[in-house]
Amino acid sequence: MKNRITDLEIRITHQESSIDELTRTILVQDKVIKQLKQDMEIIQNQMKELSSELSNIAHVSEETPPPHY
Repeated sequence: MKNRITDLEIRITHQESSIDELTRTILVQDKVIKQLKQDMEIIQNQMKELSSELSNIAHVSEETPPPHY
């Protein structure tokens, strides 16, 4: 009986250690995900700005040829 209790205590200790490690991993991943979301938002805003700037540029077919033509 005492052996079983000791074995269970050892298993619980290993499980607690595993849970702590998983928790640390999740926290690190959460930080990475938050940073990636911020980066993505910045990129999306930059793309919107570029898109609006490019919409003001005439299409190649609408451009007048340069004077040497």
